[in-house]
Amino acid sequence: MSLKTVAVSAAALTAATAFIPAAQAQDASIDEFRIGILGGENASDRLRSNECLRTKVEELLGVETKLFAPADYNGVIEGLIGGNLDLAWLGASGYAKVYLEDPDVVEPVLVKINVDGSYGYHSIGFARADSGIASLEDMDGKVFAFGDPNSTSGYLIPSIEIPQKGYSMEPGDYFGDVVFSGGHEQTIVGVYNGDYDGGVTWADGLGEWEDGFNSGAFRKAVDAGLVDMTELVEIWRSNVIPEGPIVLRQALPEDVKLKVTGLIASLESMDPECAYSFMAGEIKGIAPITHEAYVSVIEARKVKMGD
Repeated sequence: MSLKTVAVSAAALTAATAFIPAAQAQDASIDEFRIGILGGENASDRLRSNECLRTKVEELLGVETKLFAPADYNGVIEGLIGGNLDLAWLGASGYAKVYLEDPDVVEPVLVKINVDGSYGYHSIGFARADSGIASLEDMDGKVFAFGDPNSTSGYLIPSIEIPQKGYSMEPGDYFGDVVFSGGHEQTIVGVYNGDYDGGVTWADGLGEWEDGFNSGAFRKAVDAGLVDMTELVEIWRSNVIPEGPIVLRQALPEDVKLKVTGLIASLESMDPECAYSFMAGEIKGIAPITHEAYVSVIEARKVKMGD
């Protein structure tokens, strides 16, 4: 499947599940459903952004549905590996880590589709507009911030692609220091406040810079009133990265997986406001995806693990 266009649609999946009624009583096959939320913004905002999905799943399955927002990406990853979470929207690198540790724990089922029909996004390098930094060439001796070690756009891809441009990521080699902020929101706010000279986060790269693009961490920060994008400037952009998958625990009963997958696939058409909140901005839809879309990222993660 090309990153430029999605050859498959959620239409067939949505149609197949259109006549599944909301459960009137507890689903006999499970007694609760647990949704993990990756880091990237503060816990209260993450819980609020996902509450509409939690409510819908609870109504559909008829069992208590809980949200879990660990402090970092690894909390969700370990929750999935340990069988303590049933659903999560992972980054591609996070999915790669889960798969490499145990390929039978989760299965990718859906992916966010951008407004132009693509399902790719970018790692975006940025700095303050008044810093005099307009590109990586201006970052010599400056402090560069990654987000989370398990983030695709906040670490894995930039840590590979930026050195390929000739800029070592070893602290002191080119950049004055290379640090982890803890997450996307922390990186954005940290650069905005001058704590770091530059950093990376994720965005679909579509729409207007001033709006924080159409979807991604910048858009979430703008919507939350945390930053004014006119005070920031883009200094680097990665190649296209495949959007991370929404995954389900493989051991879930098949009927539960079908119901939840169908619900999320129809989310944008049934409740655009909830889809906007859950998917971090404007989207075209949510479509089926398979493991094959992430083979290249899994290989990149293997290489990085061997460093």
